[in-house]
Amino acid sequence: MTRLVLVLGDQLSDQVAALRRADKAKDVVVMAEVAEETAYVGHHPKKIALIFAAMRKFAVRLRDDGWDVAYSELDDTDNTGSIPGELLRRADQYGAQEVLATEPGEWRLIAALDDTPLKVTQLEDDRFVASHKDFEDWARGRKALRMEYFYRDMRRKTGLMMDGGVPAGDKWNYDHDNRKPATDEVDTAPMQFTPDDTVEEVLDLVEARFSDNFGTLRPFTFATDTGQARRALAHFVKHALPKFGDYQDAMMEGERYLWHAHLSAYINIGLLDPLEVCKAAEEAWQAGDVPINAAEGFIRQIVGWREYVRGIYFHEGPDYTARNGLGHKRDLPWLYWGGETNMRCVAEAVRQTKEDAYAHHIQRLMVTGSFALLAGIDPHQVHEWYLSVYIDAFEWVEAPNTIGMSQFADGGIIASKPYVSSGNYINRMSDHCGHCAYDVHAKSGEDDACPFNTLYWHFLDRHRKRFEQNARMANLYRSWDRMDEDKRRDILRAAGRTLK
Repeated sequence: MTRLVLVLGDQLSDQVAALRRADKAKDVVVMAEVAEETAYVGHHPKKIALIFAAMRKFAVRLRDDGWDVAYSELDDTDNTGSIPGELLRRADQYGAQEVLATEPGEWRLIAALDDTPLKVTQLEDDRFVASHKDFEDWARGRKALRMEYFYRDMRRKTGLMMDGGVPAGDKWNYDHDNRKPATDEVDTAPMQFTPDDTVEEVLDLVEARFSDNFGTLRPFTFATDTGQARRALAHFVKHALPKFGDYQDAMMEGERYLWHAHLSAYINIGLLDPLEVCKAAEEAWQAGDVPINAAEGFIRQIVGWREYVRGIYFHEGPDYTARNGLGHKRDLPWLYWGGETNMRCVAEAVRQTKEDAYAHHIQRLMVTGSFALLAGIDPHQVHEWYLSVYIDAFEWVEAPNTIGMSQFADGGIIASKPYVSSGNYINRMSDHCGHCAYDVHAKSGEDDACPFNTLYWHFLDRHRKRFEQNARMANLYRSWDRMDEDKRRDILRAAGRTLK
């Protein structure tokens, strides 16, 4: 009996569980570009193009390897427009009643497959170091689910940068060395690729169908197959990783990538294996080409943070994206979609996001994320914005970063305190403030004062009952209380004007 083998657009690896379990001699691989997956949020055109182009190339690779592949392009006249619909159509075509699938990375699609009137077996996606059971075993009985301790277990499990049971250099974490503001000498950029015929065909499709979506489609320079992605990895390790550690928190106008890898999208859709990426960094460190703080900091992002947020997403369940622990209700302001703002740091991050479908983690956390938190924006709207606009955003990885780390909407499961700061942090880590219409040094109640400064104190004041007993925030409240009453009143009035 023929079975269908579902391969989704973020499962483009011959090592996904469903393909490993399937029988090449008699099973049919189903891949489909469907309208429903392009429209549940308004994805950036570059994201849609990357996934469709990589899917088409992967389908060719599977066929060349002997698989029977039933592929639906978006504009096929028989395309039903949904993954369940395409499975039912192919089941009727091939006389199949059973589907093998690798578990999707979104509760939404997991539920859709469960509701399909076929026998669908969802196999756990084991392209991760930690299985669901591994994470649940680690989380059981803990008062706080902090990433640092999970990360140490992942280092032990993988053996990455370990000397027996001891971490390389006798330290687990070199983050203290990774907070330097950038210099004015950036000598690297991610590897770029010229679109081939397959990519150009997809770009024409996306241009015709998604021209109203937020984001610029062309130029499109992303890798769209494993060979290209591995070249991009090798380029990063050789040219950018040596300085990645020192400057990973820095921001600089005109330098959108600095020494960041720009590989997360390739890892998240299956073009690169996460351990392959980590081992490349480890080997460069072992060879003496990369300092220990750079290699450790990069590996921590993958086997630490990436694995951890996936564990949180599945541990917390389908309602995670609806959480709103601080009761924030303001609508996402138009400036997030390119509307005019005089805040230089926010304007630059949004402009870059629109043009590149990319901003690095500090821009996301400490600029667009911090401003949304300070301003009291509805976290679900913030979540949907991040899911829409970034090329590497899939719900399993994006939602914990937004709902938990960025917006503190999960009540402190991920973060022990809200990630908010005044304009001083942005001034220290970037050159934005020197070009801004606002004065980061102005007294907080003045009209030209940086909005991050006034909103920072406004946030602390309105959430005082929640946070004044937090040991990491007690000094902030003491500083607020030492201000004279007139100054506090001026600050709150200025913040109110900004919010209005």
